[in-house]
Amino acid sequence: MEKAILFAAGVIFVYMTLAFVVALLKRNNGIADIAWGLGFIVTGWTVFLLRGQGQTRQWLVLALVTVWGSRLAWHIFRRNRGRGEDFRYAAWRRQWGRWFVARSFLQVFMLQGLFMLLILAPVLLVVGQRQPPLSALDVLGVLMWLKGFLFESIGDRQLAEFRRRAENKGKIITTGLWRYSRHPNYFGEALGWWGIAVIAISAPRGCLGLVGPLVITFLLLFVSGVPLLEKKYAGRPDFEEYKKRTSKFLPCFPK
Repeated sequence: MEKAILFAAGVIFVYMTLAFVVALLKRNNGIADIAWGLGFIVTGWTVFLLRGQGQTRQWLVLALVTVWGSRLAWHIFRRNRGRGEDFRYAAWRRQWGRWFVARSFLQVFMLQGLFMLLILAPVLLVVGQRQPPLSALDVLGVLMWLKGFLFESIGDRQLAEFRRRAENKGKIITTGLWRYSRHPNYFGEALGWWGIAVIAISAPRGCLGLVGPLVITFLLLFVSGVPLLEKKYAGRPDFEEYKKRTSKFLPCFPK
């Protein structure tokens, strides 16, 4: 297992360094967002090819990660195409000044690489060592992942369609899944990783895989997901009214 972690760390370092170089050439750190989902796929499959035994649970987890990462990367690529650098990275470009290159490498790409390694914990526990037979936990994990994937993908699609309509310019989406949660796509992403962690519990030392969903849930709720978007819209009367009646993260009926 320790070798699997070292392999994964090496793959992530090389992968994120290449993504950093591409971002420098394109003058767009938004490349990191596209590279994020694909990085899980590249790392998971590389470790599997080096350490895996071709067992069913290993194939299952790799399939789930591949579907999730591919959809996310494609969604972000389509969303950002032709729009320039994301407002977060553009702000940092101005704030960091002459330290922009060094801080981009460390605080954007390498830091994301570290988070990627931690979130991959349940995947590495499965693909990096021999597995016991499948159990009911695998079924439960797949069902959790499927629900999370549907929330994330449907929420993203509803938001994209809402923004494409001219009459919605400047408005906040409050329909569809967004009626039950202010961030249904982030909830779905977190739930998907909790599902993968449930699958990994059956692996030797499988409880260590809970590190993955704990990290991604913490990041989405308190660091890079919900807080940044909530800050962007804070103070707007329509958003404050939306906050009063709609759950922040976990879907539930509006007040």
